[in-house]
Amino acid sequence: MTILSTGYTAGFWVLAALTLLAYILPAMKHNLAASIVRSSLLLAWLGHGILLGMALAAGRFGFGPALSVMAWLVLTVYAVENRLYPQMRSRRALAALGALALLMGVVFPGARMGAMASTWLPLHAALGIAAYGMLAMATVHAWLMHGAEEKLRLAQQSDTGLPIMALERLMMSFVMVAWLLLTATLLAGWLFAEDLYGAGQIWKWDHKTIFSLLAWGVLACLLWGRWQWGWRGKRASRWVYGSAVLLLMAYVGSRFVLEMILQRTA
Repeated sequence: MTILSTGYTAGFWVLAALTLLAYILPAMKHNLAASIVRSSLLLAWLGHGILLGMALAAGRFGFGPALSVMAWLVLTVYAVENRLYPQMRSRRALAALGALALLMGVVFPGARMGAMASTWLPLHAALGIAAYGMLAMATVHAWLMHGAEEKLRLAQQSDTGLPIMALERLMMSFVMVAWLLLTATLLAGWLFAEDLYGAGQIWKWDHKTIFSLLAWGVLACLLWGRWQWGWRGKRASRWVYGSAVLLLMAYVGSRFVLEMILQRTA
């Protein structure tokens, strides 16, 4: 499924181009004033949100839009976090993430969605996407923490703007929220299985469920290891990366295989 068959209006493409430029500006330029960077990211965030609304209104969803929603949620959380920790510096990386995710959502818009089978589907989907976003934030902080540790070993000044311990605490906070949201997602899938998947369905064992359960288990192990044995640093980061990959495979990976390799929509 490519951009040639989306049916989007000219206004959509103009807004997509302007939003992409607003992301690229702070991602590529090193010496921009902080006010320009903030304004550019705000405009990109607004444009990105409008584009997501237009895509959903057009009845399309798939692995590309899922990545796009995840990145938009990450930027939303970052905007709140930046108010609490204004010294934190990760705008360039997040702008690059937003630009890449926006491109993926536009180039691979997914299939047209049919009529919703259940009134519980929006809740189930919202919880799952929120879990994606929180785990993505944990991954960003793990990456920042890793970079800060490398700079410390080389006796160089960290450019993250926050101490390593603060980054680690934030990372684990996002891990906890992601685990709780993923737990709620799985519970919703189990409690409303018949409404979501049809009469007689207690549980749907597919790739999405299996990878989601694996990601849930990895996050649970990390939280337990942190509580019992004080896991931190690289060990904790590796568990975060592993859970992020598994959760990414749960929906985005399975949809990629269906849409791009098998050329199917369900």
